[in-house]
Amino acid sequence: MDTHFTPFDLDLRDGRAVHVRMIRTSDEAAILEAFERLSPEARYMRFMRAVAEPNVGRLREVLASLPRTGLGITATVPADDGFGIVGSALFLIGPNPGSCEFSTTVLAEYGGLGLGRALMTALIAAARQRGLHEMKGYVLARNQPMLRLATRLGFSIRPDPDDFSIRICRLHLADT
Repeated sequence: MDTHFTPFDLDLRDGRAVHVRMIRTSDEAAILEAFERLSPEARYMRFMRAVAEPNVGRLREVLASLPRTGLGITATVPADDGFGIVGSALFLIGPNPGSCEFSTTVLAEYGGLGLGRALMTALIAAARQRGLHEMKGYVLARNQPMLRLATRLGFSIRPDPDDFSIRICRLHLADT
């Protein structure tokens, strides 16, 4: 199981730069700060329900399980207290050890600048490197920016047969 991830710097379309690296357990406070900067609409798009407060227990559980159960990457920028998180992407391996589920979040002020695409491209490469065969994600049908990105990255998109407000995005990693 290859869990290595090579950090990289990325220049965004507006000239700002971010540093992309693996998420660490020590990122908990910065992740919680990033959550607080998400608008209610962005939280709804990410969690597919209204979320006023983060689930700190679940966050700690996921952070402690990485990289054994998946991979998380984060985009950071310098901040007065060290760094700030402006985007992240994660995949978790489910009961089928050949497949994973992704999620991604980019702060609004960094949206539309190529960060989401860079995070997802790096996440897909890491899943392939890990030997996974399929990546899937659940996206609200009204989250058109994410659905357009998924389409450009080669994901097939189908309605969830149990909930037509959700789209299932699926990428066969061995085929692309």
